[in-house]
Amino acid sequence: MALVPTVLVAVFAVLSVNLGLEGWFSDRVRSVVGSSLAAAQAYEGEQRADLTEDATALAAYLNLTKQKTFFLRDDQLRPLLSQGQEQIQRGLKEAYLIDGTGALRTRGDRSYLFGYEPVTEDDLQRARTEGPQLIEDWANNEFRALVYLEAFADRYLYVSRDVDGSILSLLDETQETVQLYNQLESERGRLLLNFGLIYLGFAIILILAAVWLGLWFAERLARPVGRLAGAAQRVGGGDLDVHVAEEEGDDEIAMLGRLFNQMTRQLKGQREALMDSHRHTERRRRLFDSVLSNVTAGVIGLDAEGRIDFINRAAERLLDIPDDQHEAGIGQAVPEFEALFARLREDGDTAMQEEIRLTRRGKLESLLVRMSVRRTEGGRLEGFVVAFDDVTDLVSAQRMAAWGDVARRIAHEIKNPLTPIALSAERIKRKFRTQVAEADDLEQLTDVIVRQTNDLRRIVDEFSKFARMPEPDRKETDLVQVLRDAVTLQESGQPGVRFRSVLPERPVVMDLDAGMISQALTNLIKNAGEAIESLQEKGAPTGHVPEIRVEMEEGDGESLIRIMDNGIGLPVDRTRLFEPYVTTRAKGTGLGLPIVKKIIEEHGGQLALLDAPVFEGNAHAGAMAEIRLPRLAKRRMGRNIGPQDGQEG
Repeated sequence: MALVPTVLVAVFAVLSVNLGLEGWFSDRVRSVVGSSLAAAQAYEGEQRADLTEDATALAAYLNLTKQKTFFLRDDQLRPLLSQGQEQIQRGLKEAYLIDGTGALRTRGDRSYLFGYEPVTEDDLQRARTEGPQLIEDWANNEFRALVYLEAFADRYLYVSRDVDGSILSLLDETQETVQLYNQLESERGRLLLNFGLIYLGFAIILILAAVWLGLWFAERLARPVGRLAGAAQRVGGGDLDVHVAEEEGDDEIAMLGRLFNQMTRQLKGQREALMDSHRHTERRRRLFDSVLSNVTAGVIGLDAEGRIDFINRAAERLLDIPDDQHEAGIGQAVPEFEALFARLREDGDTAMQEEIRLTRRGKLESLLVRMSVRRTEGGRLEGFVVAFDDVTDLVSAQRMAAWGDVARRIAHEIKNPLTPIALSAERIKRKFRTQVAEADDLEQLTDVIVRQTNDLRRIVDEFSKFARMPEPDRKETDLVQVLRDAVTLQESGQPGVRFRSVLPERPVVMDLDAGMISQALTNLIKNAGEAIESLQEKGAPTGHVPEIRVEMEEGDGESLIRIMDNGIGLPVDRTRLFEPYVTTRAKGTGLGLPIVKKIIEEHGGQLALLDAPVFEGNAHAGAMAEIRLPRLAKRRMGRNIGPQDGQEG
């Protein structure tokens, strides 16, 4: 605001100076200066013109004389030069005749050698090509003219005339004065601008000095407030140890300082208490997250409305909940839990437990689910906790154990009478064949008894194998050869099926029981062929080509075998196929896959039933049995096996 009047005053001062300068650059002064310059230039022009005219006339006279007298010598021209010098009206001070090198050839009367001024080569060249040349000599107050004589071979007329040097000097001064005047007139605007800037600069310096002085006084008055502002800024940055100097007295500034220090002490105490509480809470939270994230059981936290608050990694893996449903209701995220959750809320119990079966990723799982209520210390409903664990393998193991016990009992109770029954039937046939009128019927009936007895014996043998699986007799065996033999055997037994094998070319030595592994592989390949037969019985699609693929890959520490078909495929509840007496075929005993699974597990491996990739030319996926067997162990059954030669240590 202080600059506004300063600028106005500067503009007024510039206008005032401009009015003063107008008198210097008026039309009258400009006319006088121009007239002085014109007069001096007119005098100089007149002298130049006269000297040029006289020198040209004298040169013409000499040229004419030369033309009349061809053999005229240079010394004969002296009278002519003297005569011409005198006859010229305004008179010539000196007259010389020189050659092309500037050397003097002759001179007129009163043209003395000491007054001769040498001529430069440039002047001689210009006089020859451009015409008469005028040379100014202000030091000697004279003009000199140089004219080339065309009638002579190499001669120049060199004359001079006295001029008023003061007038010519005045001409130079006048020209300089006019140039300075014009320069000042052209720079008048810049002069005014510089004046205004100097004025403004000086004014601004004064204003800044005044402002600085005012701030100095204001700072002395407001220093306590400034300290409070700085301290408040440090408090805003988190420094609660700041302390301001308390002024003496009971005025508002002194009271504000004391209250500020009191406030910072209280804030510091509250922050320390809050940080202690936060550290304690964070420690509990990390422990809670660490425990829940690493337990194998699934845990889900629900709010009072049944929406998901927390879910650990095990729950995500078991339930396959997508990310967009992590905050959805329990009924939307896991519909199988909705009925148990509804009963818990309706009955008002604190906890409920139930075994729930659900299907995820094509696999049927059995989950033992327990739901409980979370309440605050005041008894208000805070939410619910859902804890569950995958008991599929446990249920399967229980069923396997139960069926094993049943198998042992059945085998014990049935196997003993089978032989007497078969022998009795044979004896009846031999004894009464000749006594019975219808001997053929008797023989047929006794054969039925013997055949059914043999079928029962086969079933009892299967029961015995399942109930008492022998320990594998492990030896170093080439797994590739075992698999190749099993494929060759089934190719002969299933001529209508196309087999494709992708096996390693080099041997893969494994520590296994060749007989048991061969039995398991043969059973799986046979099951693949029976799955293709089931599809054909139900009506295979047009163009369907039965095919079984057997692949083997070597991995890090294990071998992977895949047996795939394009048959009828697997049911949804595929995990039950490993349970005894569960079969999809009318004539199956349901013991094949359980026995295969036990064989693979006895060798430390894993067996999984998955959907096979869709073969070329097919529209549906068949079944795939995936076997993972560990590689050759270094230590087994009390023996040390070398890493390369396999010899005992």
